[in-house]
Amino acid sequence: MKSIKNESISAHAFLKDMYEDGYFPNHLVDKIKDILLQVCAEIEAQNPKTDEELFSITHKAVEQINELEEEFEENESELETAAREAMGADFDFIVKTYGFNEVDIEDVIAPREW
Repeated sequence: MKSIKNESISAHAFLKDMYEDGYFPNHLVDKIKDILLQVCAEIEAQNPKTDEELFSITHKAVEQINELEEEFEENESELETAAREAMGADFDFIVKTYGFNEVDIEDVIAPREW
């Protein structure tokens, strides 16, 4: 993965609440964090200008997170309320950090199954 140039992103503690909650296996939270960092790298590489260009990046990431649900269940966990809030907050942080202050977070994470 490419290095992140944005200092606010680099300094951000992604999914902090999930890491602090033993219900969520850290190795699976790591996978979500990697997906979020990939979103940042793609935004930096593609420099989306429109909401639709942004959504093409975020929706792909949300679909990758959706695919992790089974792994969470196999580890006696699930992407439930605390996970939804942590992931939603981090997606919101990402898009606002990159200048998309007017987008609705529900549009950003529209394909979510969590």
